Amino acid sequence: MADELELLRRANPVPDDAPHFADGPLDGRAEHRLQRLLNEPRPRRRFRPLPASAGRTGRARLVWGLAATAVVLVIAVNAVLGDPGTSRAVAAPRPLTVHAASAPVPLRDMVALADAAAAAGSPGPRKGTHVQSWSLGMSDGKPPVTLPEERVVRWRADASHTELVVATDPRRPGRPVLTDEGGEPHLVADGHVISRTTYPPMWSDAPPEAPPPHTAARLRVYLTEIARTQADRGTAALSTAELLDAVAELLGHWTLGARESAAVVRLFAGTGGLRPAGEVTDRLGRPGHAYVYDARGVRHMLILEPRTGAVLGMEDTFTEDAPEYGVKAGAVMGYSAWMR
Repeated sequence: MADELELLRRANPVPDDAPHFADGPLDGRAEHRLQRLLNEPRPRRRFRPLPASAGRTGRARLVWGLAATAVVLVIAVNAVLGDPGTSRAVAAPRPLTVHAASAPVPLRDMVALADAAAAAGSPGPRKGTHVQSWSLGMSDGKPPVTLPEERVVRWRADASHTELVVATDPRRPGRPVLTDEGGEPHLVADGHVISRTTYPPMWSDAPPEAPPPHTAARLRVYLTEIARTQADRGTAALSTAELLDAVAELLGHWTLGARESAAVVRLFAGTGGLRPAGEVTDRLGRPGHAYVYDARGVRHMLILEPRTGAVLGMEDTFTEDAPEYGVKAGAVMGYSAWMR
């Protein structure tokens, strides 16, 4: 295990001058190491990682329910990590901020850019995902646990797939992070392989397992099937909240191609709920255009790649104080940063 950790650290270095929160996506060498780790025969380890978005099912995320169930994180982190003199490896990150001098770009302009990228014949969709995430986790009868992680899912030709989950804190590379392995929160090393799982062949023609369409009309139907139960689908268009949820669920299963990304941007532009905020630097140090939507005391930020409109990330931040839970406006609820 020590050798694996060292290989991962060397393969995914973070420059000394990297911006705050930056942690570069795995390069070619690191991808090679990941593939070796994914396919290497190993004994199964018993581990129950909390999901990247706690409380989330295949149909909805925690943030659209009762946000209060998650906001006790600050108390829990203090309880787990000890007194004020203890190094807090997993304190809640600060929210991403829009660059002050940047000009907001309307979504209709991003539609044109995404359509141009799709017409240029960029890479197609690939089943599987590579995502770095941080979120609040909840467990019945136990304090909430935070698990910053990087997850790589790769599908094989025989419809089997592998999943590798590595603990990571993009704000402090090489520092410990929290896990609840064994039923009690405790520290593990950054780069620690949390789980390595191989799944048998499986097939499904239902979203999000089925290939996503590349036209906006068909993709709307596809995402509606993700966001709503069959009894609730009806004819009403997806709300901004439902669309954000459904796209996040889709990106948990697929790495989209240019045509699919263009269709996603067209749907976002059609909701009318997202407003352009300006330029940001995302958690992986990448430039992006931010679009925000406020609902129920939470600001939801969508980050799009400036040239192609591909979704780089999503972030949820509290916009109101919740003193009864020890949380102030500006606290981050969770984020995801997707990589190709």
